[in-house]
Amino acid sequence: MRVGISGTHGTGKTTLAEGLCARLPGHIAVDEPYYLLVDEGYEFGSPPSPEDYRAMLAYSVRSLTQADSVAVIFDRTPLDYLAYLTAAGADPAEQAGAAGLRNAFARLDLLVITPITPETERMLPPPELPLLRAQVNDALLDLVYDDPLSAWEGIPVLELSGPLDGRLDAVLAALGIASGQ
Repeated sequence: MRVGISGTHGTGKTTLAEGLCARLPGHIAVDEPYYLLVDEGYEFGSPPSPEDYRAMLAYSVRSLTQADSVAVIFDRTPLDYLAYLTAAGADPAEQAGAAGLRNAFARLDLLVITPITPETERMLPPPELPLLRAQVNDALLDLVYDDPLSAWEGIPVLELSGPLDGRLDAVLAALGIASGQ
């Protein structure tokens, strides 16, 4: 199965990806494009600029379309970078080709959204750039449900707004896997 996890920073995406890989034999996690680009020598601004987000968006699209394995958990999807660009004032429709996005998202079996919740605010470490984080969260939720590019329509979406300790089981259930396996 191919699962993409999207959410603003500090909402537990990486922890969830690691937990899924531990429970789904043979699955590998693909790091988020930020870290993969840094490994390739890309130098990001602090905070990242719109150009930086565009680079991560393009890398994310490539990752989803080029990953050979069918057993992959993606820590971030192109949706994340569209949300960051939207929060920065960009029009998401002008940031990436809809056909390329459709092709990338069509390769996912499930799109998981990790929004900011009262529990993430209580239980997870305080985030960097809290205002940006909130803006990206709002933009991401608007994008995922409005889908202005018709890029992820038909892809099952699971929004994890419940307890943090129930997230893994919720994703496994959405994938049709009993939590005891």
